[in-house]
Amino acid sequence: MEGVSLVLSLFPGIGLLDMAFEEEGFCLVRGPDLLWGGDIRRFHPPAGKFDGVIGGPPCQAFSRLVHMIRAQGYRVAPDLIPEFERIVAEAQPRWWVMENVADAPTPLGAVGWATVRDVDCGGFTSRTRRFWWAGLSSLDLPVATKLPAQYPSVVCDAREQPVAIGGSGKTKKRPNQTGGAAPHEGRRLSVGDMLERQGFPRDMLDTTAFTMTAKRQMIGNGVPLSMGRAIAKAVKVALLEVPAAKRR
Repeated sequence: MEGVSLVLSLFPGIGLLDMAFEEEGFCLVRGPDLLWGGDIRRFHPPAGKFDGVIGGPPCQAFSRLVHMIRAQGYRVAPDLIPEFERIVAEAQPRWWVMENVADAPTPLGAVGWATVRDVDCGGFTSRTRRFWWAGLSSLDLPVATKLPAQYPSVVCDAREQPVAIGGSGKTKKRPNQTGGAAPHEGRRLSVGDMLERQGFPRDMLDTTAFTMTAKRQMIGNGVPLSMGRAIAKAVKVALLEVPAAKRR
């Protein structure tokens, strides 16, 4: 990787994945996001200006919790993977990396993928995500193991123990410490607790104007810092290994 690599970040939220890439020397440009009143469907990047594209389209449509989301009367975010594919086609980057839940469909043009757990990257949680890529021959990422995590995945409703879902999509009854059972168990985590478990400073959002609900959603949807670092470092190494003749 020669010089500064310019990367377009799609569906950036508050830039949690971006932080890891910035640590590795990439220069991030963030695309439109609903969080800031933007609409990805109206966005058209210039061709050939970005070395790479990263992003994680909303994953509700492919989540195992989608049945519960609909049952509770909430709207499910649309499948925006086609928008990621469209923007990649328009931007014509050297490489791209897309993040989503393991059950999401493979994006067009992907040449490789890997399922990664936060705890295997040195993180605190059991969060599992799949990463797809193109323009990179391979990414040296931690292999998913059965290593126990210190905490379960951080979820948007901030419950300490996320819901357990069976193969039919129905909630499994699981006793909690008081002998009862509920779809979401345990105490509600503070924003500081959620950030800390995701690997970020507890006070990172203290001075922002977001509501408590918005903060929890952004953190719960974000990529843990340890996982992001593993991806960013793997991309940097892969780019360093690209022969000079193939660099743009």
